[in-house]
Amino acid sequence: MEDIAGWIAPIATMIAAMMTAANLGPRITGWGFVVFTVGSIAWSIVAIVTGQANLLWANGFLTIVNLVGIWRWLGREAKYGDGAQAAKDRSETRASPALFPIGEIAGRAVIGQGGETIGQAIGAMAECDGGRIAYLMVAEGGVGGVGERLHAIAWSDLRVRDAGFVVPLDAAGLAALPEVDAKAWPTRAEAIAA
Repeated sequence: MEDIAGWIAPIATMIAAMMTAANLGPRITGWGFVVFTVGSIAWSIVAIVTGQANLLWANGFLTIVNLVGIWRWLGREAKYGDGAQAAKDRSETRASPALFPIGEIAGRAVIGQGGETIGQAIGAMAECDGGRIAYLMVAEGGVGGVGERLHAIAWSDLRVRDAGFVVPLDAAGLAALPEVDAKAWPTRAEAIAA
């Protein structure tokens, strides 16, 4: 039993860490906490068998934290995500403008005029008066956040599609936009000259 738990514990912990760090939505994050729970229980077994009280206490506490994560991400957040998806689906079958969940902005592709992905949306800023979205923040270049450049694109200059945000630019046009400091986003974005 000790050998099996000794293998399950680190493997489950590593897989769960990747699942939650990837931020692939509420369900994947929730299942990441399920896998974390398996890992913390396996670590607790290792702690009991080897007489390591500190490891047992730490993983007993982590099991409780993981159960809260399961409740939050597979319960509450998944329910909210399902509600948003239902509204999106219903809006696409009606004559009114289609909707999309604001929580889905970050991570969506930014698609250039030729249909190629030229960047990734990382967030947006909305106006306090009226709630209109002012601009989309886009990252391009770099790998894993290192060396990437940020640009603000006025919301009025893009179109929302299932695949992502379509902009009237190519990769060179996006790179030519003013670069934004990651710690000092602008108060507004300039319109793109088509």
